[in-house]
Amino acid sequence: MVGLIKPEWSAPAGVQSAFSLRSGGTSLPPWDSLNLGVHVGDDLDAVARNRRRLTEALALPSQPWWLEQVHGIEVATFEQSPSMTEAATTAARPIADAAVTRMAGVVLAIQIADCLPVLLTDDEGLVLGAAHAGWRGLVGGVLERTVEAMGVPGSHLRAWLGPSIGPAHFEVGEEVREAFLAAGDSASAFVPNPRGRWQCDLPALARARLRRLGVTRIAGGEWCTAADPMRFFSHRRDQRTGRMAALLWRC
Repeated sequence: MVGLIKPEWSAPAGVQSAFSLRSGGTSLPPWDSLNLGVHVGDDLDAVARNRRRLTEALALPSQPWWLEQVHGIEVATFEQSPSMTEAATTAARPIADAAVTRMAGVVLAIQIADCLPVLLTDDEGLVLGAAHAGWRGLVGGVLERTVEAMGVPGSHLRAWLGPSIGPAHFEVGEEVREAFLAAGDSASAFVPNPRGRWQCDLPALARARLRRLGVTRIAGGEWCTAADPMRFFSHRRDQRTGRMAALLWRC
């Protein structure tokens, strides 16, 4: 059975979301088993089977739009679902770390193996956004760019934060802390450790960024990918590993 988390948030009726776990797929170690990433060295036929299993388990209205995520801040806007050729072709993936749609039946997908997925919807469920918020994208403004692309005031948005690496496992250097402080983020998200480095609270940084945008209805963010190898892939923990996905669509 395909492993899933069903997000608990205040999304309006008709807005659907899910987060895939690592169980229920066909990939062999170290990508076992529901790996959804085509860029991690796994057998591509196994990835295709895994994506089909996910689509069927969620009864998705169309194939998801898979992005070529590069830890940047570009936002892709989708006005239709991908064709079968686009869904199956690696070259057709837009280079972006966030996606927005105003169309029913379009499925947004963000791949994750430690970075933070952020799902957004407006109060009416007419505009959807999804962002890949690793530390580089977050400090660079990927959430700000996503909200801007949605064209909705933050006070009219609701957000869900998916699983990501937690502060107990996310050790960073001084250069990461300085980058956030220079961008106006709070030092409270960084705790010094005995190795002279810092434990970084990625969900806390994302919540603070969202609140500065006017988004106050924020749920999720309590799972640590690195701490739970039974359920989650983690690049920081395992290096060679698979990818999960946060998905968002409306009926």
